[in-house]
This record gives sequence, structure tokens and C-alpha cells, in this order.
Amino acid sequence: MKKYIGVIVMMLFAGTTNAQILLKGGVREKGSGKKLSDVFVKDNNNKEITLTDKNGNYAIRAITGHLLIFSSPGYISDTLYLVNTAPKFVELQSMPTSLGEVNVRSSRVAFDPRSEYPDVYEKAKIYPLSPSTIFSRESRNARKLKKYFAHEEQDRYIDDTYSKLYVGGIVPLKGKELEDFMSMSRPSYAFLRKTSGAELLLYVNDSYRKFKALPPDQRSSPQLSGQ
Repeated sequence: MKKYIGVIVMMLFAGTTNAQILLKGGVREKGSGKKLSDVFVKDNNNKEITLTDKNGNYAIRAITGHLLIFSSPGYISDTLYLVNTAPKFVELQSMPTSLGEVNVRSSRVAFDPRSEYPDVYEKAKIYPLSPSTIFSRESRNARKLKKYFAHEEQDRYIDDTYSKLYVGGIVPLKGKELEDFMSMSRPSYAFLRKTSGAELLLYVNDSYRKFKALPPDQRSSPQLSGQ
């Protein structure tokens, strides 16, 4: 009997250890091999999340049989089914340039990180009498994710306010030309939050005037305004 109890205890301990495995790996851009930072990595089974660091590396709690999702604006999302817990390296394919930056942004679905990932906001809190909330890997990662979510929320606010439907109803541009104009004239979150509807209309018209004054081969990439 003691023998069987010992086997059961060992199995339970093994299961607990397995559940705490910290899977490591990296994310690069397909073709160029460029290290991709701030790629959102999510374990679709246990809902663990993290971001890649400046060197494109990540570490996330996961086990065999789980599905990891890798996503980043401007890149085609990829998934990885874990057949083992050896380090995993992923290459993300950049979005075709014909899609345009505007289409990439507008394809994002709405999300509420505070309700979807409440643990992140709780772990991001700092308590003066608790050093672990300042220095632990988990707390530092939570604060990084919180900052990432804030940036995402701002980007999505800009997408909703400065939309193709709104801008396309003001300027006589369509297709790729409209996308290039919107990419170049894309306003900041701070600017939109303090700008009235009438002021935004003036901003679009003024940006369009600057856009049309540019030589055709320069009507892409750099922003027209420092807003």
C-alpha cells in the first residue's frame, strides 16, 4: 500500500512541476531575421500572456499540449502547438504592403484588457512594504503588459476616431492613396482627446492640402504633422 501511495505522490509532484515549466524562445521577422520586440504571446489554454523583450525573446508558463498565439501589429499572427517544452523560436510574416497600414490597424478586434486580464493589473501594483511587487519577474512583466495594453487602447481609439469612413468622407481619395494619406496624417491620441469635431475637420483638410502639395513619389510614410 505504501508503495502505491509513494507512486501517487510522485505523479502529483511531477504534474505540479510540469505545470510550472517556464517555456522560453524567441520571435524573428521571417526573411530578414530581425528580432521582434513587444510581440504579444498568449497561451490559449491557461491564458498566460507575455511580451517579447528588445531582443525578441520571451518566457511564458506553458506545458505540452497547449497552443501559443503570437501576434503583433503589422504581422500575420501565428500559432504554435507544443509537442514538447524545448525552447521555441517563431518567425512572423510581415503583412503584405498592399494591405496598407490603415487596413492592418482597422482589422484589430475590440478588446477590454481590464476585464479580460484582471490579474495583470493586480500584479502590476506596487506595494512599498512588498519588495516582490517591485523586483519579481512576474510583477515587472505585468507592468510591461499594462503599458502595452494602454498603448493598444490608445491606438484603437485613434482607429475608431480617425477612421477610413470619416476621413474618406472628407477628402476625395480612395484605395491605396487614401491609405497612404491616413498613414501620413495619422494624429496622436493626445491630439484627438483635446480636439473638437470642427477642429478635427480643419486638421484633415489642412493635412490634405499638404499631402497634395507633395511630389507623387513622396506621398507615403512620414507624418505630415507633428500632432
